[in-house]
Amino acid sequence: MKISILDDYQDALRSLPSFRKLSGREVTIWNDHVEDVPSLAERLKDSDVLVLIRERTAIRAPLLERLPRLRLISQRGAVPHIDVDACTRLGIVVCSAQHSSVPSFATAELTWGLFLAAMRQIPQQMQALRAGHWQAGIGAEVRGKAFGVFGYGRIGAVVAGYARAFGMRVLVWASESSRRRARDEGHQIADDQESFFAESDAVSLHLRLVEATRGIVTAADLARMKSTAVLINTSRAALIAPGALVGALKQGRPGMAAVDVYEREPLTDREDPLLNLPNVVCTPHIGYVTRDEYEAQFSQIYDQILAFEAGAPIHVVNPPALLSAR
Repeated sequence: MKISILDDYQDALRSLPSFRKLSGREVTIWNDHVEDVPSLAERLKDSDVLVLIRERTAIRAPLLERLPRLRLISQRGAVPHIDVDACTRLGIVVCSAQHSSVPSFATAELTWGLFLAAMRQIPQQMQALRAGHWQAGIGAEVRGKAFGVFGYGRIGAVVAGYARAFGMRVLVWASESSRRRARDEGHQIADDQESFFAESDAVSLHLRLVEATRGIVTAADLARMKSTAVLINTSRAALIAPGALVGALKQGRPGMAAVDVYEREPLTDREDPLLNLPNVVCTPHIGYVTRDEYEAQFSQIYDQILAFEAGAPIHVVNPPALLSAR
């Protein structure tokens, strides 16, 4: 069985204990990122199994139709980047454990780290110090302020707990069922989306990206934020209307942003506005990129491969493909 793994930027996977699960199989790991179909097709032409790291590469019909040996795609998480219908038509099984009961503590921790970094201007202070300057600005404390959690799922609930531990008042806006759960757990519920953005000293986004949530944060929402507030996004860039965040930051509402996700990834354009605004803290989509999280994810991804190999596939996204599997 020939296995190909795409987009292991740090060449980290082979160093994980779980990688031993693939012992005895031919594994090729690609560390760069390639998007054009001919190049990907050439790389993957002999692959029986394709392993994806989350949503880093889109797998669509034009590529799938050029991979006659591909039998299985194994990953963890949602699959908006995979043409599941094309996989089913071609007899390619997609396995992905999509709804882990355990939140991504790695993402929750990065969210809090970005928030504190923005409030205390940590990157800017480091940059000034390296340039030979001393105390480049004045930061702000978080205790007593209102921390807004937009989306109260597994990660949002963890982040709300961090805010409470730091002495903050947690304000929640989410679906009706999530608002009920947040209220039951002792958090304050905003009257509506407009007041949520207006009252919060920080807003952290923790929503799944589906059609109903695409662009759910509008330019008008951002304009309602305080000039001292910070917008944190470790979920998906497309939750915010295109271009709205850059425009809002230039207008000074919110006063700061801390982001880990971008409209186009990987972001390698040094001229991107978000990277050049002085009131933004940026990281390169590393919310889930920890050894602990990788080990948990890839142990499951490799188990899916072994189960498929044994003729008893698990976490199958497209069961009809099993009827015509290659």
